[in-house]
Amino acid sequence: MALEVRAYMADGEEGSLLDLMRGQWTSMMGMGGMFVATILIGLSIQPIYNIPEARAFGESGTSKGGFIALELLMIGIFTVAIIWLARKGIDWLIKGIVLFALWMSLFYAVQPYAALLLFILNMESLSAVIIASLVVSVGSIYLLHVYPEWYVVNGVGIMVGAGVVTMIGISFVPVLIIVFMILAAIYDHWAVNGSKHMLELADTMIDLKLPVLLVAPKSSDYSFLDEGDSVMRDDVPNEGPRDWEDPVPEVPVGKGKPKGREALFMGLGDVIFPGMLVISSVSFLPQTGSEIAYFSAFGVMYSDSLIVGLGTLIGGLVGYLALMTQVARGKPQAGLPLLNGGSILGYIISGYFALGLDQLWQDITFL
Repeated sequence: MALEVRAYMADGEEGSLLDLMRGQWTSMMGMGGMFVATILIGLSIQPIYNIPEARAFGESGTSKGGFIALELLMIGIFTVAIIWLARKGIDWLIKGIVLFALWMSLFYAVQPYAALLLFILNMESLSAVIIASLVVSVGSIYLLHVYPEWYVVNGVGIMVGAGVVTMIGISFVPVLIIVFMILAAIYDHWAVNGSKHMLELADTMIDLKLPVLLVAPKSSDYSFLDEGDSVMRDDVPNEGPRDWEDPVPEVPVGKGKPKGREALFMGLGDVIFPGMLVISSVSFLPQTGSEIAYFSAFGVMYSDSLIVGLGTLIGGLVGYLALMTQVARGKPQAGLPLLNGGSILGYIISGYFALGLDQLWQDITFL
């Protein structure tokens, strides 16, 4: 989910799309950079986890659609549980659950880099890697707890996202990932534009300063610590609930332009879903072409599957650009339809040229 408030020109009138995007280019570029960085970090650690023992449901589970249904069910349960707890005011439990889940993903993402650093220092051992990974992951979560400024949230969020895209991407073949992405996009559209409960979930996470979203400030003096718990659903203070048909109310002549939102927010899931297909592509597509050892410090990749993975990433960026044209207008947006759609299209196009369409299909079963 990606949301923003409509920008205004100096005279109080709404400008053209180009003017609106130009006024927000720093935050849009920053968000795009985090989108790419998260996926590339996941891609860099993919070789070390691309083994049967690391797959969530084992080697045989990579082509079973029933596990995708289970993943969707867990997402639904998590969303309902968090919203229920938030309405009951049990914030400490929400924070505990989310921080623990974040720590686990961060621990997996940090381990390869800890091993690489210790190897360079000639101090590598299993116990040293585990201890170093624990220190970094626990320390990062603690810092997030005591000082959740936007750059801390983003730093943890990027590494968490990299860990999640890797662990899910190595667990399912691309066909199943695409099914997952299509179903998630449909759900995201309904959750943002239909029930709007995703907006409530986003406000809860912003209020608790948890990195299940990324924050791209428009200016250097922005502080995420000052954000309240009604960024997504309410309008400027004391103006009442926002009309979602027109998120920005009329501004009387002579009273100046509205300040607008000071940062762009994007749910971490908007990065994770395209990233999963990138990782799945390099994990399960035919390992043909030239060996590319220098792309990742942790193993060898093959050019053909890597081309498809990078083509998928480029497709996701095209979807991101299309998403930003809507975000600039100030309308609440479900990010996954455009991001997932662009990624899937990039996968098909790059796969056609690198491998052939017949190589993009994997036989799947439900159980």
